[in-house]
Amino acid sequence: MRELGITRVRIGEFAWSKIEPDPGRFDWAWLDEAMDVLHEAGLGIILGTPTATPPKWLIDQNPSILPVGRDGRVRGFGSRRHYCFRSPAYLRETERIVTALAERYGSHPGLVAWQTDNEYGCHDTTRCWCDTCRSEFRTWLKDRYETVDALNDAWWTTFWSQTYRTFGEVELPEQAVTETNPSHQLDYRRFASDGVVAYNALQVRILKAHSDAPVVHNSMMLFGDYDHVDLADDLDAIAFDNYPIGQLEESPFSLDVKEQFLRTGHPDLVTLSHDLYRGLKDQPHWIMEQQPGQVNWAPNNALPAAGAVRLWTLQGFAHGAEMVSWFRYRAAVGAQETNHAGLLRHDGTPDVAYHEAKRVAGELAAPEHRDVHTAIRSTGDATDRPRVALLVDFEDLWATDIQPHASAFNYWGQLFGFYAPLRGLDVPVDLVPKKHAGREDEPHARSLEPYDLVIAPAMQLVDEDVAQRLDRYVKAGGRLLLGPRSGARTVTGRAQEAAPGPLRDLVGARVTRVDGLRPDVQRSITMLNGNESLTYRVWADLLEVEGDGVALAHYDDPAYQGATAYVKRSHGSGEARMLGASLELEAMTTLLEAWLGELGIPTRRLPDGLRRSGAWWLNFTSEAHTIDGVTIPALEAVPVS
Repeated sequence: MRELGITRVRIGEFAWSKIEPDPGRFDWAWLDEAMDVLHEAGLGIILGTPTATPPKWLIDQNPSILPVGRDGRVRGFGSRRHYCFRSPAYLRETERIVTALAERYGSHPGLVAWQTDNEYGCHDTTRCWCDTCRSEFRTWLKDRYETVDALNDAWWTTFWSQTYRTFGEVELPEQAVTETNPSHQLDYRRFASDGVVAYNALQVRILKAHSDAPVVHNSMMLFGDYDHVDLADDLDAIAFDNYPIGQLEESPFSLDVKEQFLRTGHPDLVTLSHDLYRGLKDQPHWIMEQQPGQVNWAPNNALPAAGAVRLWTLQGFAHGAEMVSWFRYRAAVGAQETNHAGLLRHDGTPDVAYHEAKRVAGELAAPEHRDVHTAIRSTGDATDRPRVALLVDFEDLWATDIQPHASAFNYWGQLFGFYAPLRGLDVPVDLVPKKHAGREDEPHARSLEPYDLVIAPAMQLVDEDVAQRLDRYVKAGGRLLLGPRSGARTVTGRAQEAAPGPLRDLVGARVTRVDGLRPDVQRSITMLNGNESLTYRVWADLLEVEGDGVALAHYDDPAYQGATAYVKRSHGSGEARMLGASLELEAMTTLLEAWLGELGIPTRRLPDGLRRSGAWWLNFTSEAHTIDGVTIPALEAVPVS
């Protein structure tokens, strides 16, 4: 590993039955040896708590640990993540095993970090439907609403005769005849997310009591079942597991796009994850698992192209990763992940990715390449910060999932619909959590002042607090762009009486009707300045200009009767705009290119698959490209001159 250029090794995240083979009997010898051997070789150790895999004897002792699925059936032993986050028995057992691990290794000289658990929420395990969750959900609701009358008002329970007399009458929002109340569902997702965050905080508290090593957790690409912003607040660093080909295979992209990036993954889809996780704490993130070859879990599992592993590694560092760790070192010879590749094959001989890892490790060690990061350290220095920010929010994601209203409308798609055109225009982007954006009164506050343009691609849930923060930003000279469905709901999930709700005066327009279209239906809008036609699919908010608002584009569909599609309102040197249509990639590129030019933000159209990431040009295509006098060969990375 040292010869390869590896400096850190992650171990132990699934090892509970090896650590404690029988109740109360610990076998530390093998792990002591591993810790000592790795340390003596000069490798830093990231030690995982083993709570993602409670052993069989523990389940037999405490069957109440097992989670219950949405179908009401207990989800049994035999894989992983077989526990309820709120099980009293499992909370006690978690405290016991994590304390034992922390006491044993908290001061080990080879320890460089802790990883809590593994991939919270994987396999649809964020939300449990057991009796404990039902009882604690009722308590959670009482704490949130105080009175059942307030809950009934927030959820609008008069509809379908759902009015509750007490909190004790509230059930879990599942197993009903048809769709359950969307506000009920939204609060249950909040409750479940809070359970994940509290469970992680329990582990962090124990580890911190016995060790000075930083604590991290490894989440997943574009995974939204819990609020990663809240989770990240308790961690020293946030990590994610980067599987570009597997993620592309599970994405809603067309078959043509999947074919185009079959062996590399979509470069913008990958950097979206990097920028998201970097943005959660506004500091460098970690890649705890980097795909080194085929994965085992996607519907189809293509081999990466030669050079792809190197590209992904450089891409991670260029977008702010402090560490990239390949998973795994040697392919497993049995069990569920037998088909998951490693840097070494099953027989221990080097696979293709081994040689690419060795090459990139050498490149990163070279003096001219040591500083490849574009991440902004949390120092308040904005000199090299991107000039454009996208607001992200997991509660907005949940609201979209609960009632999409069009089969192809989803949160990640809307976010990508703004992000990819910006990356294609060679514009770097920050992703900023909505709940921290523009605040002035909390530890995690994120100023919007450094940004010339702030975009809210899919901000459904809006209250007066959000509106006031964005209002301050615009009136101080900022530019704001709201995407489709902005301000459609209150924070409890009720419809705004006129969207975009409290942002209505800021943009100078209201939404009169909406159109949720089949994904194969294409329509267009016409820009009033130049008569340029831009195409959209899936969604249209029909806008009506109010007050000082100015229409920038109209819909062409006769069914809309000339409704406005794009509007702006000026506020001194600041300006707020709202775009009602989900524009297609080329159309969104055209629209953003024009406005960015007006704002003095430089743009240039890059070939599809060629991207500048920090100090590197990364070519994800099968042909060479020349830009700024530099030729970037196919599937290669070249330093920016």
